[in-house]
Parts: sequence; structure tokens; C-alpha cells
Amino acid sequence: MTTYELDGKVVLITGGTGGLGSATARALISRGARVGIIDLHPQTPEIAARIAPSGVVGITADVCDADALHDAVGLICERFGRVDIAIANAGIMGHGSTFRTMSAPAAGKVLAVNINGVINTVNAAMKQIIANQGQIVLISSVFAFLNGTGAIPYAMSKAAVEQLGRGLRVELAHHGASATTAYFSLIQTDMIRQGVDEDPTIAELLSRTAPRALLKRIEPDKAAHAIADAVEHRSPRVIRPARWTPLSVLRGVINPAIDARMARDAKVRALLRKLEAR
Repeated sequence: MTTYELDGKVVLITGGTGGLGSATARALISRGARVGIIDLHPQTPEIAARIAPSGVVGITADVCDADALHDAVGLICERFGRVDIAIANAGIMGHGSTFRTMSAPAAGKVLAVNINGVINTVNAAMKQIIANQGQIVLISSVFAFLNGTGAIPYAMSKAAVEQLGRGLRVELAHHGASATTAYFSLIQTDMIRQGVDEDPTIAELLSRTAPRALLKRIEPDKAAHAIADAVEHRSPRVIRPARWTPLSVLRGVINPAIDARMARDAKVRALLRKLEAR
């Protein structure tokens, strides 16, 4: 049964002009929510207006700028009167590389957006979320529990987001608020097209990390409606495709075996040498 009615609620979503972000905005608007989209894209206000003719506002801001996010929350409150739900969706993958050959600024950029950006989003919205007994939604990834070889900073960031979501779920409970953590596999977005599809070495390395059946792509709209369903039920987590659930549950048993197999895999070693030779 639905326990949290989206109709009339005000949702903040970062990274809202991208594939998953804009799809989530549309899914929420279709269920009666009003949406404040925050994105680095300079045309965020115009993009928001194209998503829906009313009930949406777009604000250009960088999630790495804590002050800008606080100002954005203030603007959403001016427009809609409140914020009930904050979705920390903005994130980047970076270019495939071994950690040894990755530059410190490149690794730092991924962590800055995917961890600090999420922290800034939560901090900016926290007062409103508690006041309205609302929800925080964090976009993690199956890389929170999958070996991140070739994309270690990204995997690190998603594991950090998972821990933030778990902690917030407990800390917000006595305020009548809650937190949901979403874990997705490969979504058909520009981030995956640029970070995986346009990099054959990373794509092949990923195929050595998980069975092909687990790597089936999902469309942004399907992931977006999974987020909306999770919000309506105040679910602690949502995993899509659902076939990833056993690996999440059994990670403590399965992951050591996967890591050992990958460390011995001659093909994996060859792919890593190719990455390091770039």
C-alpha cells in the first residue's frame, strides 16, 4: 500500500537535466509532485521548462558549491513554499584508468562530485526534510558492492553514498523522516555511453567482473519510476535490475571469491596493462 502520497509534495533533484535526472523529474511530476531541478548546465531553467509547462523550476548550481545549494533550496522554497524530498542524483564516472596511473585531480573530481556533492545536497535540504517529515534519496550503484577495477574512485564514491544512506535512515527516523538508497546497474544514459560504451577496454573489463545477465541495461524511465515507487513506500533501498539483489545480500561471501578470481584472471591482467599503457 502507498504510505507516502507524492501528490502536492515538493521534490529537489540534483543533476536533473541528465538522463536519469530528467526521467525522475517527469515520473514525479506525473504523480502530482512539484519539482525543483538543480544542475550545472547553464540552460537548466530552459530545460526544466521543457520537461513540464508548470510545477517545475530549474536552477543552475554546482553541487560542489555548498553555498549555491543552500541558495537553490531557498529559491525552491520561495517558489513552492517547502521541500519535502531531496534526491541527490548528480554524479560522474570519470575516465577508465587504473588507480596507479590516474591523476590525483581526476580522482579528486569524481570524489568531489559524487561524495561532497551528495553531502552538500543533504546538508542544504536537511532542515526542510526534518520540518516536513520528508525523505532523502541517494543514488548509489551496484558498484557499491561490485569490484571497481578500472573505475576505483567511482566505486569508492558509491560505497560512501551507501553508508551515508544507511546512517541517515537511522538518524532521521526519530524525526519522522527517512532515507532511501537506490542501486542501479547500467542505465542507458550519456554517462554510461561515454564512460563504458565509448571505451572498449572498460566495457570488456566490466564483462569480466560480472555475468552478462547482470549487466543488462535499463532505461532511465524504468529506473525513475522505481525511485518514485520507493519514495511512495518509504523503502530503505531499491535495486534495479532486481537480479542484483542476491549479490547485494550475499556480498560478504561472494565478493572475496570474485576478487580472488579476478586477481588470477590473465585476461583481466591484460586489460589492466592496456589501461596503464594509455
